[in-house]
Amino acid sequence: MTTHTDLTFQLKKHFGFDKFKGNQEAIIKNVLKGKDTFVLMPTGGGKSLCYQLPSLLLEGTAIVISPLIALMKNQVDAMRNFSEEDSVAHYLNSSLTRAEEDVVKDDLLAGKTKLLYVAPESLTKDENIQLLHQIKISFYAVDEAHCISEWGHDFRPEYRNIRPIINEIGTAPIIALTATATPKVQSDIQKNLSMLDATVFKSSFNRPNLYYEVKQKDSEVEKEIIKHIKANTGKSGIIYCLSRKKVEELAANLQVNGISALPYHAGMDAAQRTENQDKFLMEEVDIIVATIAFGMGIDKPDVRFVIHYDIPKSLEGYYQETGRGGRDGGEGKCIAFYSYKDLEKLRKFMQGKPIAEQEIGNQLLTETQAYAESSVCRRKLLLHYFGEKYTQENCGSCDNCMKPKKFIEGQELLVLILETIDLVKEKFKTEHIVDILLGNDTADIITYQHDELDNFGTVMEEDGKLLPAIIRQAILAEYITKDIETYGVLKLTKKGKNYLKSPKPFPIVKDNEFDEEEDAVNTGGQGGTSAADDVLFSILKSLRKKLSKKLGRPPFVLFQDPSLEAMATTYPITMEELQNIPGVGAGKAKRYGEEFLKIIKEYVKENEIIRPEDLRVRTVPKKSQLKVSIIQAIDRKVALDDIALSKGLDMDEMLDEVEAIVYSGTKININYFLDEVMDPDKVEEIFDYFSTAKTDKVNVALDELGEDDFSETEVRLVRIKFLSEVGN
Repeated sequence: MTTHTDLTFQLKKHFGFDKFKGNQEAIIKNVLKGKDTFVLMPTGGGKSLCYQLPSLLLEGTAIVISPLIALMKNQVDAMRNFSEEDSVAHYLNSSLTRAEEDVVKDDLLAGKTKLLYVAPESLTKDENIQLLHQIKISFYAVDEAHCISEWGHDFRPEYRNIRPIINEIGTAPIIALTATATPKVQSDIQKNLSMLDATVFKSSFNRPNLYYEVKQKDSEVEKEIIKHIKANTGKSGIIYCLSRKKVEELAANLQVNGISALPYHAGMDAAQRTENQDKFLMEEVDIIVATIAFGMGIDKPDVRFVIHYDIPKSLEGYYQETGRGGRDGGEGKCIAFYSYKDLEKLRKFMQGKPIAEQEIGNQLLTETQAYAESSVCRRKLLLHYFGEKYTQENCGSCDNCMKPKKFIEGQELLVLILETIDLVKEKFKTEHIVDILLGNDTADIITYQHDELDNFGTVMEEDGKLLPAIIRQAILAEYITKDIETYGVLKLTKKGKNYLKSPKPFPIVKDNEFDEEEDAVNTGGQGGTSAADDVLFSILKSLRKKLSKKLGRPPFVLFQDPSLEAMATTYPITMEELQNIPGVGAGKAKRYGEEFLKIIKEYVKENEIIRPEDLRVRTVPKKSQLKVSIIQAIDRKVALDDIALSKGLDMDEMLDEVEAIVYSGTKININYFLDEVMDPDKVEEIFDYFSTAKTDKVNVALDELGEDDFSETEVRLVRIKFLSEVGN
């Protein structure tokens, strides 16, 4: 029997630590006894030690199944630092040369290697199975075990085959480890690995040092990020984006603004990716802009902020990514930018996938949306999601707790909600319950004849967002449960049934208000902004109006409002500075810029303005390689949908790119495509509309033209033609 003194001695001897953290000692003792072990421990809790120390104390080699090559390298380097021999730890994956593979095999067969990291794909290779047959395996460690579950945030199909491969190689105890798992995901992992009898060690998910905040995402988001980084100069930070393209763009924009930042995503060359990761770990660079591929197991203790440029696809993903901040117990700011349009885009990406996969994805997104929009303590929401109760009323370390709350009485509405869930036999989700109460006669409501229920339309006058907020807070209060197995069907708890018999006051807080960024996607990427200098903005608008009359073109053809607002914030006085204004570009600057620059120069001089040059957000030249290749393809008369397909874009994203090209002043000709996909009369009608329109907003155009007769895509296509021919 291994005593506390023995283990503490071994911990000090091998790793230099004086004492264990949290559940580490109990977990290690369980592994040393040869028992299956399930470890649920937040990022920064010290999961790796739970299998590293037992591997050194047990006879044989521990096989660590890990999802990322970068993670393996990081962990092997760390183990070698604690040992005198490099042979103590190895990894076996596709990045090794034949000579390097031979060294690994020789060390394994000689019994020198205590820890072998492998990717699940590498385990399936016959030569590796034959190799592992020849060595004694002390135990298997399945790291990042949430990858097994379809309900996990980083599901990998190859992870579901781990158990059959273990059976083929030779059974041994298993330790499964994850930093994030809801009760549903935990159950999935244990079933799949056939370890239902495993001892479960669950640490608290609460990270008291992390501050959580969700902000409105608008066209000023990059400026806000840059200002945050400059206010925290010298501090390490990670910025997560969902697309590789945005990672590249944002990293480039940070660099031209004097910030030491590098990109990281799966599409990069492996050597470059490793180099960028190492520079971040070695503090040669402050900021990494990355997709979610970055950070699994990266043991950097002093990441001071984690920014989500895009709202993540699941709360599990969000929790794990924010968990990379403040691992040393110090400051860790977690800021997420939220836009309903981003959420809709993510839902659109799921179309075409199997129905079950769509259901799971939508359920996970709904939870993320609830977290972003709710006014309840963010810590309470997160911990509840992971099956943990947080009893404090105010955590003092999230945006919702830091601002005064306005409570309203929700008793009457809660009773109606609970009654309705009961009336429909606890078989429907939040959206359906809300539709019944608001009196929305959707197809499902009609099909199930729920428009005939007594509760149908009983709260028609209520704000549609209030009912979901009450349901979420009723779940936190344990009056309702959400059945994950059936994708979020609502059921009454015993406490909820008792509440119906004897209602009592139920004070609730309304959700946060997030503007549904009107038409941002349809204005060359520009959303509504506000100028720093209202007087100059007004002068520039007057100049634009005067020039538009003189040239006989709508004002928006010259410069859009966000461009004028940017001018009234950064005061460009040279042609080069003007070209860096969002939505301007070289062509437009040369065509219309002189008079605007003249006005701004005079205004700056007369008012003795010190221009905020140091804070000015510079942007990289707009004509990226992608835009250049799109222009070239259009010149060759390639159909726009074919161009989109070849660039890995959907049609909306393609139109975003083409709009950005024409809004920046470049002339293109898409008549060949319009001739193919649109009726000439329709083209003429939309073109005529824009000739006299006061705004270029698509929703306004659709109201005028009639949504039944024209689609959003048709209006956007003709607007591109109009802007190119009339403005450029």
